Amino acid sequence: MKHQISFGWLLLLSVTFFTTVSSAPGRLSPVHPKIKPASVSEDFETFFYTQTLDHFNYKPESYRTFQQRYIINSKHWGGAEENAPIFAYFGEEGPLDEDLPIIGFLNDNAPRLTLRINISKQHRFYGKSVPFGTLDEVINDENTRGYFSSAQAIADYAEVLVYLKEKLSAQNSPVIVIGGSYGGMLASWFRLKYPHIAIGALASSAPILYFDNITPQDGYYSVVTNDFREASESCYETIRNSWSVIDELASRPNGISFLSQRFKTCSPLGTSSELKDYLDTMYAVAAQYNHPPTYPVTVVCGGIDGAPEGTDILGRIFAGVVAYGGERSCYEMKKSNSASQTNLGWSWQTCSELVIPIGRGSNDTMFPSAPFSLNDFANSCMSKYGVPPRPHWVTTYYGGHDIKLVLQRFASNIIFSNGLRDPYSSGGVLEKISDSVLPIYTVNGSHCLDILTSSQSDPQWLVMQRQVEIEIIRGWFAKYYADLHTLQI
Repeated sequence: MKHQISFGWLLLLSVTFFTTVSSAPGRLSPVHPKIKPASVSEDFETFFYTQTLDHFNYKPESYRTFQQRYIINSKHWGGAEENAPIFAYFGEEGPLDEDLPIIGFLNDNAPRLTLRINISKQHRFYGKSVPFGTLDEVINDENTRGYFSSAQAIADYAEVLVYLKEKLSAQNSPVIVIGGSYGGMLASWFRLKYPHIAIGALASSAPILYFDNITPQDGYYSVVTNDFREASESCYETIRNSWSVIDELASRPNGISFLSQRFKTCSPLGTSSELKDYLDTMYAVAAQYNHPPTYPVTVVCGGIDGAPEGTDILGRIFAGVVAYGGERSCYEMKKSNSASQTNLGWSWQTCSELVIPIGRGSNDTMFPSAPFSLNDFANSCMSKYGVPPRPHWVTTYYGGHDIKLVLQRFASNIIFSNGLRDPYSSGGVLEKISDSVLPIYTVNGSHCLDILTSSQSDPQWLVMQRQVEIEIIRGWFAKYYADLHTLQI
């Protein structure tokens, strides 16, 4: 086995990474909306597990089952006799087919992680793991949607892993769970709830502290603002000043029609809010997925700052739209009436337990004031589903308050990886908890960047971030196999 990382080297790396200082908010998926995933590799085999609908009750209806999809890549499997490791990727709020082609962390690092098997599991109620009809039907069924929760999801993962280890005769194979964004939250929570199943977790861009007012409401938009300001002070000022210009024009007779013409909308704007929501989303997505080598924030600001001299403020903002979205005959700024599976599912999850209070004040970001109101949010959820959200449940069930004081006493083997250009890093774990609960972050990183497929154009800081994560996981394996050997003597 590979030797465990020396404490001295880890400490040296900690100086570099620990102290170096979705879609719009709501969705946490690691999949950039502009990325078109390739087809799933031929190395993957798809299976379905007969999953328990309700792991926590014993009523007759709780014993209903559904087919849960999981995918295995055994190309590098060393076999049960070698106690080869198992890596389990946790799906999040979307189909696995969107994630697997771009989540390259495991396959890229196969030679350095010893022979292992990869298992990717679909989150219940998403993709092909929807019980009893379509997701739309499930969400509208008040007797079924209550089983759509994170606790049920990680219990699913536990049951599948136990089943597969038995099926593979791999009871002594160590399991590492990996996830990005919401999947990263699930991975860290799984390690806390099921330490007897997984020896460690890599939680990429997991904002587990963006609940119950642990993180300031404006954390997300503060990072978006900083990203643009660091890219260009003039770009930041243009965006900051544009909102009042839009409002002033919208208040004039035929002002909305004028805005529609200036921004070449595919259909006439109904209100100025449609335009502002579009721009809000564009800036947030550009910051959240500010991946190399393109760096979308730089692209947007390049358009804004590169507009011809004398261009008015709306013209400069539109130039940023064109730079980001490309030259088009028109730009669709109205929200689609068709609800994707992700939007349907995530709407329910955030209206039940995953209440992430993202808001902003009047002068703390480059955006107009939009404070989060729990009362308004609760009324909206009541209108949609007839149930109020539970904003304190995540911290009650998984923890979050006083996280350093609590986790250093009972948690181990969790990597919380982040890129500080990711707005969701504001709700991530950025402080060292203990020698084995570690934050690994980079100044220029963005959402889930470390677990995406590597490229020859990757900057050195990203290569190093992944290398650090690999070496820490190697250390976990070394300790596990040493303990296993001791027990077998």
